[in-house]
Amino acid sequence: MLLGTGGTIAGQAADASDNVGYTAAQLSIADLTHGLAEPEGMVLVAEQVAQIDSKDMDDGVWRKLLARVNELLGDESVKGVVIAHGTDTMEETAYLLQAVLNPAKPVVLTGAMRPATAVLCDGPQNLADALAVAAWPGARGVMVVFAGKIHSALHVQKSHCYQTDAFDSGDAGPLGVVEEANCRLWQPWPVTGNRSVLINALLKAARWPRVEWLTSHGNATGRLVWDLLAQRRLQTQSGADGDPVRGIVVAGTGNGTLSEGLIQAFEEAQSQGVEVRVCSRCARGRVVSGGAATVFDTLALPPAKARLALMLDLVARA
Repeated sequence: MLLGTGGTIAGQAADASDNVGYTAAQLSIADLTHGLAEPEGMVLVAEQVAQIDSKDMDDGVWRKLLARVNELLGDESVKGVVIAHGTDTMEETAYLLQAVLNPAKPVVLTGAMRPATAVLCDGPQNLADALAVAAWPGARGVMVVFAGKIHSALHVQKSHCYQTDAFDSGDAGPLGVVEEANCRLWQPWPVTGNRSVLINALLKAARWPRVEWLTSHGNATGRLVWDLLAQRRLQTQSGADGDPVRGIVVAGTGNGTLSEGLIQAFEEAQSQGVEVRVCSRCARGRVVSGGAATVFDTLALPPAKARLALMLDLVARA
């Protein structure tokens, strides 16, 4: 199954030499399959799930995608799922699918850094590589396949804003590469098991818990935290149908360190029942316990995934 969600891979520009001034999510997933070879012994079925620029990804689209992929994983005729997705939030969608569905079948996300109208568009090769991985014997778990590399959903991050080789797996490194439709692994496929019970809770919930992500920096006073708490109190007191903050992830400097202003604000947030988690804003490495960050619970994830992890934790404890 090939699921379309839009993104740059489905984008168009007025000029074939323009790789920046394009509009994302213009072509359907059916359009992108023209000339795409099916893996040997497989039948490719395309389906449009959403048609957005992935910077506009929200809980509604994620809910729809989770439901459809969960359904397909239970279909014995489905060997694997490939998702054409915008690159801006691809790592978040990959993490969410892995954390919730933990699939024993391959679920492969891919996309493009150049629109479909580009002279040297990268989408077709990325799609072909993703299909090859999804059809590969023994493949399992959620992965991002991009620029010939196979990344685990747990480690992948978008690391470049323009180059076609835009994704990186940090210290862990990629799982392997795709070479002429063949997979060469450097690490085992992701460990998978039973699907999380969270899928039912997420699909039934009228609204997912609101979790914000802030970053520590020079002159960080904590004012944004105080503003969030003030808004939360007003919503609670008035009984208005709002969306009060339930959790905050802060990307600390270095090993998760925070300014004194942020520490005071987050301590107050915790006293008011708001969950606080600390990670690092550094591109590589994860917070090592024992430092100043241990004032609050830490998450060994980059900020975008840490926000989702805290949201899922809140759902699990609801």
